[in-house]
Amino acid sequence: MTGGDGSGRDTALGERPAIDPPEWFVDQANVVDSSVYETFEREWPDCWERAADLLDWADPYDEVFRGGDDPPFEWFPGGRLNAAYNCIDRHLPERKNQLALIWEGHLDESRTYTYRELHREVNAVAAALREKGVEEDDVVTVYLPMVPELPVVMLACVRLGVVHNVVFAGFSADALAERMERTGSEMLVTCDGYYRRGSAVAQKNKADNARIAVEQDVSVVVLDILSRDVHLGDGYYDYDSLRAAHDGETVAPVPRDATDTLFRIYTSGTTGEPKAVDHTTGGYLAHVAWTSRSVLDIKPEDTYWCSADIGWITGHSYIVYGPLALGTTAVLYNGTPDHPEKDRVWEIVDRYAVDVFYTAPTAVRTFMKWGEEYPERHDLSSLRLLGTVGEPIDERAWRWYREHIGGGECPVVDTWWQTETGAILVSTLPGVDAMKPGAAGRPLPGIETSVVDPAGEAVDVDEAGELVVTRPWPGMPSDLRTGEGWGAAATCGDEWRYYPEDGASVDVDGYVTVLGRVDDAINVAGRRFSTMELESAITGVEGVAEAAVVGASHETTGTALYAYVSPEGGYTEADLRGRIESAVEDAIGGVATPETVVFTPDLPKTRSGKVMRRLLTAVANDEELGDTSALRNPEILGELQSATPDR
Repeated sequence: MTGGDGSGRDTALGERPAIDPPEWFVDQANVVDSSVYETFEREWPDCWERAADLLDWADPYDEVFRGGDDPPFEWFPGGRLNAAYNCIDRHLPERKNQLALIWEGHLDESRTYTYRELHREVNAVAAALREKGVEEDDVVTVYLPMVPELPVVMLACVRLGVVHNVVFAGFSADALAERMERTGSEMLVTCDGYYRRGSAVAQKNKADNARIAVEQDVSVVVLDILSRDVHLGDGYYDYDSLRAAHDGETVAPVPRDATDTLFRIYTSGTTGEPKAVDHTTGGYLAHVAWTSRSVLDIKPEDTYWCSADIGWITGHSYIVYGPLALGTTAVLYNGTPDHPEKDRVWEIVDRYAVDVFYTAPTAVRTFMKWGEEYPERHDLSSLRLLGTVGEPIDERAWRWYREHIGGGECPVVDTWWQTETGAILVSTLPGVDAMKPGAAGRPLPGIETSVVDPAGEAVDVDEAGELVVTRPWPGMPSDLRTGEGWGAAATCGDEWRYYPEDGASVDVDGYVTVLGRVDDAINVAGRRFSTMELESAITGVEGVAEAAVVGASHETTGTALYAYVSPEGGYTEADLRGRIESAVEDAIGGVATPETVVFTPDLPKTRSGKVMRRLLTAVANDEELGDTSALRNPEILGELQSATPDR
């Protein structure tokens, strides 16, 4: 990854002004002692006992970490615990009548569950699954939208010692079948259908097709959402009837070894072959609880909202397991941010006096594009902390988020992690660290990272390279923990490393700036450009809300840069085209000026808010689009194809 001057330096980066957390925040923050970094370093790995202490253990662990310089690594070996007990049962003596879940539906319907009510639901569903033959170590696939029954089924599974395999509800029948086939899952929990942007999605039809496609026999439990009396044949069961038949029953939580699998989740597969990731019970749960407390500053009395879908790792870690392990109130929303109006998110924040809001940078840029008039309609003064997750956030969007959503006062944590890491690895601690807009922060206490060149040597300060994690962490998945799959891990000399395949740079204060995927780089006329570098230059132009840059075949240079740009309201192509070209030339160099700039009202995004660059590359190269089932806005593809010049 090189900058526009060919030197290897990312010339789009520069000194970032530091912003200290306000005193009022520090006064109430969960973590305020700056020596926590030194303490974790001095006491590693025993420092992670602090995370384990956030949980209740059925049997104590023998030691915090067992392992040498290479796998196998074991976190909290000898310890036994149950995740459902930690997320529900242990909270009942103090907060049985406190809300655990607040659910807002697409059609403005809502439901709430206290911890006592959640306990009753989870036990009834666990008893129903057990009655249908589900046993410890089986795999149950869950194919549900963002309804309360989704976390209920997840927690019912782990109560039984069963592994859950949640498949994002927007995926196709083929994607569901592939994930069921790979896990050997013989139980599927789905629904008749659900509403998306006012239209009904026939979910059971997709589930039926997937069931036919797999080799194993699969029993199917169907939740009635649309009330359309779908036919349930042999091997199908009605969710509500099963639950009602076991209402009031109690299922003893099954203690699991800390190293046992808690759940399986697949990487999205939107840019390549989906990869199975197995997260463990002890290390993962301790890691998400600790980061929920220290990074997201979650307290039991909070109302907390992560806007991700539970079908992704963010929803697993920071809607279900982390927040509920801490005994807080979590908000679930089954809908889109612009339905029925573009102030829907802020209406929910206002209605429930949300304290902590955690969302994707893509969503922030969309809010920015719509304009501050929508958040200004509502009282957002309850917000104490804002967070971003899923991709790097540019400085301009960061500042807009803090100013217009956080009232210019809320700290913003820009978190870096991924499906494979299980939990946050790089971020500021909001009660300790100054913020640098556009930079994620330092590696968290106990986490060790480096930025290296292709030879594996550390690069200089502010030089772009590849981010690596150089020490094990509690939330690591099984293949990295055991060394059986290795994934993107390797050794360099005597040092074990995990390669997340993200580009990054690190400044003199140790703050990491993530530059995007290392494969999100484009070679033009022998020069290599980071798409993050290019997109940051474009989104730095006033009036640009979002941008995505991809490569298209070119007779002369081999590859040409195509920029797809979504303007803010009130700005036109005539306003922006020249300024975009000048901004890229000034930041990187004339050779990086896009061959084509296509203006569009939106970019193709998954329902978790990530831009699908694979589809933009296909559009730019006039290729077949392939599977678009993960898109939340498939209608934009036709507009993009029409707006893109003939290749």
